[in-house]
Amino acid sequence: MAGVLYVVATPIGNLGDITLRALETLKTVDLIAAEDTRHTKKLLQHYGIETPLVSFHQHSGAGRIEQLVRRLQQGESIALVTDAGTPGISDPGGALVEAAHRAGVRVAPIPGASAATAVLSVAGLPAHRFRFEGFPPRKAGARRRFFESLREADAPVVFFESPHRLLATLQTAYDALGDCTVVVGRELTKQFEEVFRGMLSEAIAHWQAIPPRGEFVIVLARG
Repeated sequence: MAGVLYVVATPIGNLGDITLRALETLKTVDLIAAEDTRHTKKLLQHYGIETPLVSFHQHSGAGRIEQLVRRLQQGESIALVTDAGTPGISDPGGALVEAAHRAGVRVAPIPGASAATAVLSVAGLPAHRFRFEGFPPRKAGARRRFFESLREADAPVVFFESPHRLLATLQTAYDALGDCTVVVGRELTKQFEEVFRGMLSEAIAHWQAIPPRGEFVIVLARG
């Protein structure tokens, strides 16, 4: 009988945000497939979990997927985790999930933290529907086209950004969309958590005065 691939959400910062079910799953599976084993090891050590780890990231290749699927087919259960948050959401874990489905292996979600829903919960914007876009393009021209494509968006748009591209991204959004409402979550659930809500022009001025540091998740709302 085949095992189960558990897709396990882990904290996006504060280690206390892991669920009891996630902890039990990580303790009892045969193997944990982690985006960065060094990062995940810190979480496991914090909770005294000694389950074996194997790396699974964007450069793992088809061979690692085949290896993990074979173990699942032989009856082992595997927990898939990313560095933070929910696997498969702007993360390479989706390839393993797809392969497990194709192989007829049961895939089970162990839900928990997600930066996208965390920032929406404190945005103060209508969120009965929203659009998630991962990371905007890195190159200036593609980034401009990306934001131009959002001109007709009729729901909040959520995306991630790195600190060294934050100002360029906010400026490009302003140039393409005008001065619209933005909510920027920085280091959510961590010691230096910040939630900024205002207009794009205000956000640009804010991070021109304070150099961006940490991890960012952004919500744009037009109209």
